[in-house]
Amino acid sequence: MLGLLLSATIHQAEAQKKMKAPNSRYGKPSALHVADGRILNNLGQPPQMRGISLSWSIWAGRKYYNPDVVKWLKDDFHINLLRISMAVEPDSGYLKDPAGQEKLITKTIDAAIGQGLYVLVDWHDHHADKNVAQSKAFFARMSKRYAGVPNVIYEIWNEPERVEWRIIRNYAEQVIAEIRKNDKENLIVVGSPSWDQDVDVAAKDPIQNQPNIAYSFHFYASDPGHQERLMAKADEALKLKLPLFVTEWGVGEANGDGEFSLEKTNKWLQWMEKNQLSWANWNITDKKETTAILNPGAPVKGNWSDSDLTPAGSYIRVQLRKLNKQP
Repeated sequence: MLGLLLSATIHQAEAQKKMKAPNSRYGKPSALHVADGRILNNLGQPPQMRGISLSWSIWAGRKYYNPDVVKWLKDDFHINLLRISMAVEPDSGYLKDPAGQEKLITKTIDAAIGQGLYVLVDWHDHHADKNVAQSKAFFARMSKRYAGVPNVIYEIWNEPERVEWRIIRNYAEQVIAEIRKNDKENLIVVGSPSWDQDVDVAAKDPIQNQPNIAYSFHFYASDPGHQERLMAKADEALKLKLPLFVTEWGVGEANGDGEFSLEKTNKWLQWMEKNQLSWANWNITDKKETTAILNPGAPVKGNWSDSDLTPAGSYIRVQLRKLNKQP
């Protein structure tokens, strides 16, 4: 019995060692911290992570939650950031199947860490204030599992709806406290009202006395309501030194479909580059939808040809390969 326990302990230690020493063409990811309103690496520079968001971890996008897709996105799209969008409330999501969802996403998170990618662990929920206990328990386990792994970033509430900032803040403070019991340093990303658009509101009353907190900002580049007025809100937040992270944006409109305006999309992309913001594009799925990266029937293990990519997929692939230049 003692021998078996010793063997299990050795195997666990070896697994953690491998997970904390990723193999990446970008080198070992730097620990991230927030200073003077910016997300910085250990050299004091904005790392500007750029990548892609997997779709909801249910429905059509679930089949792409596998190590082969993660490797293909790194090798072919040249991502250095992957967002893991764990569905919470819908059928088959975390509230109905916590064990199944946790198994699926940890396998994908570990694959991203093994490829040397930064990874956003996204509680993909619009009503997280109604699921506080489940969120706290989930992030307690995640922070215990990944404490000390610099790749991991905790995104604790995807897109609060029209909820007052005080409610979002109260939720965030509870979940942050749970994470910090295990992981004192890794970056935590907090949501903001109106589907992560009212970052100017959060900027006027940010969370105090908590290190390494950033705030998510979302937009859909061609949406008529996501143009100058929304950009001005983000500019105001940046002026007030709120550290922003564009954890989700799409080339189309907020419903995932609609127009794909190259002019509007390029304008938003240039804005992110000018402000050295990190971003994850929405999304890896094979639906007939403007923001989908893949055409229906695209292989489930990557190795995608040009014909497997939608116009959005082709555009994002070109931009990532250009912007995430290899050393």
